[in-house]
Amino acid sequence: MKKLNVGVIGCGSIAKHRHLPEFSQNEHVNIVAVCDINEERAVEMAKKYDATPYTNYEDLLANEEIDAVSVCTPNYLHAPISIAALKAGKHVLCEKPMATTKEEAEEMIAVAKQTGKKLMIAHNQRFVSSHVKAKELIEKGEIGKIYSFRTAFGHPGPEGWSADGKDSWFFKKDQAAMGAMGDLGVHKADLIRFLLGEEVVEVAAFVETLAKEQTDVDDNAVCVLKTENGIIGTLAASWSYNGKEDNSTIIYGENGILRLEDDPDYSLVVQYKNGEVVNYKLSAIQSNDEGGQTNSHVIDNFVESILNDQEPPVTGEEGMKSLLVILAAFEAAQTKKVVPLTEGVKQ
Repeated sequence: MKKLNVGVIGCGSIAKHRHLPEFSQNEHVNIVAVCDINEERAVEMAKKYDATPYTNYEDLLANEEIDAVSVCTPNYLHAPISIAALKAGKHVLCEKPMATTKEEAEEMIAVAKQTGKKLMIAHNQRFVSSHVKAKELIEKGEIGKIYSFRTAFGHPGPEGWSADGKDSWFFKKDQAAMGAMGDLGVHKADLIRFLLGEEVVEVAAFVETLAKEQTDVDDNAVCVLKTENGIIGTLAASWSYNGKEDNSTIIYGENGILRLEDDPDYSLVVQYKNGEVVNYKLSAIQSNDEGGQTNSHVIDNFVESILNDQEPPVTGEEGMKSLLVILAAFEAAQTKKVVPLTEGVKQ
């Protein structure tokens, strides 16, 4: 089988810790090009993976040998680079949030359809072992009708993780468009949609900048979400959980409770109404901390979808639905009103 020639655009932390190592571990892939406006960074990654370094993504896209690209840039470049890559005949794996507006997301989806190329959004939480198992239990009716949930993603902030530390693009509104909600909240919006198999139809929210003095993007948010079947719950995203990262989700049903990534020893705990408790020790969630899950499964799924000509597990449409929840939260916080999400994705 012919190997896929892959280029990675953006050589910051997510490329360095996830995309590049995982592409290199995939036997069906050759990393042939890397790109970063920081030439030193591009050259460093090029040497490590025996690839050609670029400082201009348009030059990389002009390389006809490249079959697929990962877009690992600041948020504001996700849509324009993805669209340019699709038009250049490349399959695209784009980091989340896929875009900064609904219109950008719609254009990405439309161009992917026009070009017949794969577009996948890197929502890695769908592939976490505890989340996969919890979805299976929910679908089997193990905890009966779902009533409520709470999901959170918080850590001390991207300055400890981003390649540029406190000077990171994460804190610059013109490059990031949104803060903790775009970084962490969109993960959890996607996860809740995935776990429950339902769309969010109403959003209320408080979205604030409370902890980070160097920024004008949000660093704390608490949202209330309602799904199409009336399940209500909360979603919290924060860059001010100044201790251990919280990446937990709890699902409340008629027959019991699912606790995901909430216990230090067990990645999934099921507490039944009759008092029975079942503990699942599954592989750890992916984390920025040492000892996190080593493979996100995002890259492998993307590669597989191209090689087998299948729909990627997280399509552009799926990425857009999760983005719309976050955009609705910003609108809700601004207007102090509950925002309906009835329009969905235009087909």
